[in-house]
Amino acid sequence: MSLAYLALGDSYTIGEGVDPAGRWPQQLAAALRANGIDLADPRIIATTGWTTDELSAAMDAAEPLGTWDFVSLLIGVNNQYRGRGVDDYVGEFHRLLRRAIALAGDRADRVLVLSIPDWGATPFAFASGRDRSAIAADLDAYNAAAHALCAAHGVAFVDITGISRDGGDAPEMLADDALHPSARQYARWTGAALPVAVAAMRDRGRRDAT
Repeated sequence: MSLAYLALGDSYTIGEGVDPAGRWPQQLAAALRANGIDLADPRIIATTGWTTDELSAAMDAAEPLGTWDFVSLLIGVNNQYRGRGVDDYVGEFHRLLRRAIALAGDRADRVLVLSIPDWGATPFAFASGRDRSAIAADLDAYNAAAHALCAAHGVAFVDITGISRDGGDAPEMLADDALHPSARQYARWTGAALPVAVAAMRDRGRRDAT
């Protein structure tokens, strides 16, 4: 039986503007299968525009969610977009992280968190007139806090923010809205996440066999 995968997030997880196969969780599942790990395509709980509290409410509505072999979490950009402070984000992200661990059978090593990409690097942000350096500073603070919480809980944290800033404004890296990533950009994120996920899932197999 294939291993079960739950992907939690917002527009970056649902893949706004790309075909389902281009979403990074879908690409990651396919890449893991290519590496000999029989991970099913993900069940995705994510919607464009969701903040941390809105994701939490959607998870409440979806209960019972059961137990999963692998859980990913990428959330927070809309908190920053709406001007919410980092302290609010930290508390809500922490609750989501604990919840993700519980959904993974209380195995923190089966949870993968991706950092929030920098939407300020996109043409959409430039056209909006928003202060892109302030966006970057806010997101750096969010990501530093999330990274610290992941480290405290033994959860893998993959930093894709730098990837989003490195050529993230190129047309081929963007969906038609000039804001959300294209499948090619998601492939770059998948490349960063893959070795971490492979190590976690291979370790999962060894532990389950003992």
